[in-house]
Amino acid sequence: MPKLGTGLVECILSGIMSVNGKKVLHMDRNSYYGGESASITPLEDLYKRFNLPGTPPESMGRGRDWNVDLIPKFLMANGQLVKMLLYTEVTRYLDFKVIEGSFVYKGGKIYKVPSTEAEALASSLMGLFEKRRFRKFLVYVANFDENDPRTFEGVDPKKTTMRDVYKKFDLGQDVIDFTGHALALYRTDDYLDQPCQETINRIKLYSESLARYGKSPYLYPLYGLGELPQGFARLSAIYGGTYMLNKPIEEIVIENGKVVGVKSEGEVARCKQLICDPSYVSDRVTKVGQVIRVICILSHPIKNTNDANSCQIIIPQNQVNRKSDIYVCMISSAHNVAAQGKYIAIASTTVETADPEKEIKPALDLLEPIEQKFVSISDLFAPTDLGTESQIFISRTYDATTHFETTCDDIKDIYKRMMGSEFDFEEMKRKKNDIYGEEEQQ
Repeated sequence: MPKLGTGLVECILSGIMSVNGKKVLHMDRNSYYGGESASITPLEDLYKRFNLPGTPPESMGRGRDWNVDLIPKFLMANGQLVKMLLYTEVTRYLDFKVIEGSFVYKGGKIYKVPSTEAEALASSLMGLFEKRRFRKFLVYVANFDENDPRTFEGVDPKKTTMRDVYKKFDLGQDVIDFTGHALALYRTDDYLDQPCQETINRIKLYSESLARYGKSPYLYPLYGLGELPQGFARLSAIYGGTYMLNKPIEEIVIENGKVVGVKSEGEVARCKQLICDPSYVSDRVTKVGQVIRVICILSHPIKNTNDANSCQIIIPQNQVNRKSDIYVCMISSAHNVAAQGKYIAIASTTVETADPEKEIKPALDLLEPIEQKFVSISDLFAPTDLGTESQIFISRTYDATTHFETTCDDIKDIYKRMMGSEFDFEEMKRKKNDIYGEEEQQ
């Protein structure tokens, strides 16, 4: 089963398929792992990639000390990607650090996202009475169990909208803003008129992730996100998967509407199914939008973050008259991704106008002074061919969210389309035990 592109989605799927006993051949036209989700090193390569003239100045330190993610994302400590890492034991190849804080933007300033009762009561985001109502809401969410109607308090999780749940607790607009965007991590306000179960579960995921490490619900791998696809590639290799970088793909061979092979350098690798990212099959995907990302190198922590060496900032769309949120992910030399004393802040958002750089300005204003900027505007693609007939399974482009939950949904969706059954974490664990045997697991 060939896969084209070594992005995170493709590598996780090849790891899972190998553990499932499938024969996997994995090819990439690039000379490095990660595709769109790579980490670029040394720094000189980043300058080249963005066509910046000259070389990085002396003040940037050694080029080799840099690993700069092209796509900024954190892992939810209790989220799906961490489960995939733990169940496949890819964690043995990686080290993680907790992100030091999560912040939300209100009226031009940033505030720490209150996530425990104590923090909520001390937060300057809300007035005294608002705090009490918010606390009641948090207690309700913590006790909510979709399998136990006694915890519903008159709410029907499959019918009652989230807007009505907020009304029930009499929460004001600012609190609704940061609950929906900084806790439930929605990018737009569409969720308000949908059944509340999904939102309540998202807030629970945030609280449970936070409870694991205390500072924030997010984790980040040392040496950058490029380590993730490589970890899953190693897993695939243990189970007999083959990897080839620098392989130009000349043709996807189709017979009777179905994929039968991939042609590279004159040779055809036969297959029954194919997984690839949109860049390999432009005729089977459609453009669904654009994302602007601005990588900023700083020589200082971000103001008003308590000098955190890493953080996330969410600018809810209402605060800046937009439809979608603006995000900032910041990491630093503490994560082995930048030279000593340097910080990398990456701002991103879904493009809504013809002037994306103006759209992202509120985020950049929080980061000043910026030593160097790298701006990219990427098209977002989704498959038009779901693979039922062709057996070609195409991943979606990475969106503007700052965590991997939507990426994991895509992985589970492709798995289901390929295998005809739901992705099951426990099943993956069992298959692994069958091969390694229980003893070695201890």
